[in-house]
Amino acid sequence: MLETSSRLLSLLALLQTRPAWTGAELAERLEVTTRTIRNDIDRLRELGYPVDATRGPAGHYKLGVGAKLPPLLLDDEEAVAVAVGLRTGAGLAGMAESSVRALTKLEQVLPHRLRRQVNAVHQATTKGPEDTGTNVEAPQIESALLSTIAACIRDQHYLRFDYEVPQGALSRDAGSARTSDLPVLVQPYRMVSWNRFWYVVARDDRDEWRTYRADWMSLRMATGMRYVPRPMPGDDYTDFVLRDVASTGWKVHARITVFAPAADVLSRIHAAVGVVEAVDDETCVLVTGSDSLEMIAVYVGMLGLDFRVDGPAGLVEHLKTLGERYLRAISEGVPPGSNA
Repeated sequence: MLETSSRLLSLLALLQTRPAWTGAELAERLEVTTRTIRNDIDRLRELGYPVDATRGPAGHYKLGVGAKLPPLLLDDEEAVAVAVGLRTGAGLAGMAESSVRALTKLEQVLPHRLRRQVNAVHQATTKGPEDTGTNVEAPQIESALLSTIAACIRDQHYLRFDYEVPQGALSRDAGSARTSDLPVLVQPYRMVSWNRFWYVVARDDRDEWRTYRADWMSLRMATGMRYVPRPMPGDDYTDFVLRDVASTGWKVHARITVFAPAADVLSRIHAAVGVVEAVDDETCVLVTGSDSLEMIAVYVGMLGLDFRVDGPAGLVEHLKTLGERYLRAISEGVPPGSNA
């Protein structure tokens, strides 16, 4: 009986890895006969898994769409990713109750080693403030990467990795973690999930606080070396990330002169938008950025104040295009090039 159950799980795992399998392929992989495969397929159907079968020379099996949700089969990395996602969903409006229920069910069956990984990620992570979003696709982050970083934070172990910043991602050098030709060795203290990106706050070899984008990190062999923790004053990790990213961490940066007191601008912007520097009683500079010109234009337009943009050149041209488009929308109401 145990052999049959184990084989059913292996069969289900194979069916989940690609769209279609012939009976002969499945029999070869599981080292059984095609008749045994047919019997196992019938057992999976009885358990609620919709397995479709196509007959003939091109016959094959594939998982279909069922009328109810059958038990799920997840590998270790998938289980950790789902659990971390559910913990995040527990903080979303309208999804809190259902996310907590699903997370409770999943954690009840997680092996101890995976539960420790999930708890480490949860305890090591702070979620940044909600923002207006971005039109840039979020990078894919492997759950194994987050789990390893979280474990180093939990166990107070040095973290070693290669760090490569994509060309053009930084327009200024000050205060930013930069590409290194050698492995980076840091003391990790916190992960911050903000605006669909993951950041790691750490002390570098110069004893300076740095922000690292997780999707730009490639982990090296674990050091196993412990460090004596010296936390950031006030545990100000999230605010540190927001300030660091606002000035150096985006693909596009801008210093925008706003013709209003700094206090007025601060009262109108979200903490995630940028940093405000006073020039005089009636003028200030907003240091902001994004991964696209379009999103910076959105931020500036939401101020509701007069401003001047001197650069970068791409942003100046984009604002000119937007201005002309808006003027046409209220004066002509006809798209350019139209014969109407």
